[in-house]
Amino acid sequence: MSNDQPVYLTEEGLQKVKEELEYLTTTRRREVAQMIAEAKAEGDISENAGYDEAKTAQGFLEGKIRELENTLKRAQVIKEEGKKNVVSLGRTVVMREVGTDFDETYTIVGSLEADPVNGRISNESPIGKALLGKKVGNKVKVESPGGQIEFQIVKIE
Repeated sequence: MSNDQPVYLTEEGLQKVKEELEYLTTTRRREVAQMIAEAKAEGDISENAGYDEAKTAQGFLEGKIRELENTLKRAQVIKEEGKKNVVSLGRTVVMREVGTDFDETYTIVGSLEADPVNGRISNESPIGKALLGKKVGNKVKVESPGGQIEFQIVKIE
């Protein structure tokens, strides 16, 4: 995802990003600074593994902070508006593989919040892309490692 593309988040997802950023910029920064100070106190830093480790941790931490700040700048909260009978970001979709009685339920979210094991799929995933804009009764075909699968949309919430 390029740095100017919007990051779609639910209200809950936005709050989690803010909380993680707050933790990293306060608590975790202090912890890493303390690690560096303790390593420096041991003396010569040229061959100090603890110091090297702490500086590496600091680099990763600052990178993650920049990443989260960038995410917040580009964040667009998914709003529950528009047609309720059309699949869109934030909607939950019940679909059935054609030829079976097995229903699958997914909520369409932005890629940052995707968690397929817990029923949250990205709008950028093959299934997410296929479902967007569709209505109850529509059929969609999705490429999978095992071949093409056809689903019918049963319900949109």
